[in-house]
Amino acid sequence: MKQQIVSNDAPKADAILSQAVVSNGFIFVSGQVHSRPGGTLVEGSPKEKLDQIMQNIAAILKEADTTMDDIVKVVIYVTDMAIMAEVNEEYPKYFKPLLPAREAVCVKALPLGAH
Repeated sequence: MKQQIVSNDAPKADAILSQAVVSNGFIFVSGQVHSRPGGTLVEGSPKEKLDQIMQNIAAILKEADTTMDDIVKVVIYVTDMAIMAEVNEEYPKYFKPLLPAREAVCVKALPLGAH
C-alpha cells in the first residue's frame, strides 16, 4: 500500500508528481530545488540554496513523522561541479550523527532554472 505525503511548508508538486510517497516503511522524497514554498527560487550562494532545499526536505519528512536523521541515501544534482566545494562544506551540518550515502551528478539543466 502507498501513501502520498503532502506538506504546505514545501513547494507544491505539480500534477504529475508527489512531494513524497511512503511504501513498505520507506519514504521516497521527490527531488527538490532551491524553491520557497510559494514557488520563487532562492537566489544567492550555494549555501543559501542548499539551506532552502534542506528546509523543503525536512518539511516533507515532518509530514511523514520522520526527520533528516533517518535519510540513508541522497543524490545531489548540480549544473556546475564548481559549487561542490561549498556544498560539501555545508552538507554535513544537516545530518547528525551519521551522514547518508551520497552521490553527486552534474547535469545540463534542472527544473525551473534551478542550479
